[in-house]
Amino acid sequence: MTDLHRAARYAWVAAAAVVLAACANKMEPARNAIAQIDSTVTAASADAAKYVPDQLKDVQGKLADLKTSFDKKDYVTVITGAPAVLASAQGLAAAAAAKKDEITQALNGDWSNLSGSLPAGVQKIQERITMLGKNRRMARGIDLAAAKAGLADATSLWSKAQAAFAAGNLEEAVGAAKDVKSKVDGVAETLKMKLPEAAPAAAD
Repeated sequence: MTDLHRAARYAWVAAAAVVLAACANKMEPARNAIAQIDSTVTAASADAAKYVPDQLKDVQGKLADLKTSFDKKDYVTVITGAPAVLASAQGLAAAAAAKKDEITQALNGDWSNLSGSLPAGVQKIQERITMLGKNRRMARGIDLAAAKAGLADATSLWSKAQAAFAAGNLEEAVGAAKDVKSKVDGVAETLKMKLPEAAPAAAD
């Protein structure tokens, strides 16, 4: 082997060593960046999946892209792209909290309206059933037994709604209250009576 060939070989080996060292120097920061994003996403994922699922999916997609680049040893792309993805990941918790607050306010408004109107509606239906039970002539063409059964169902459901509200499960409480409203409206229709419209909740 000539001196020229030896020099060329040594130069190639030296260049390869430099490249490997450079890759090694970038690999750890890239790995750490991905780990930080991963932990941030994991911490926020429960609420984010419920309240901002599209935003969570977008961040998870970008994180997956970074992991793919890392697997391809493209550490520069990981290091360059990581800050923006980390910022998006850090924004998940705040976005989920804001959406949760928005939904909670809406549920509170719904509960306020329903809890303010349903007891009075149930009371009026009960009075109507009692009156029709005493006046058979007025009760003609009305399925009084069905009305009584519907009222019993509505009353039972209302107890469940109140229990859910007392336990702090606002979503379940409103869902049950809406079912009560549907049953109450159905019974009122059976009794051929019109219930008063609920007053809107007062604005904060």
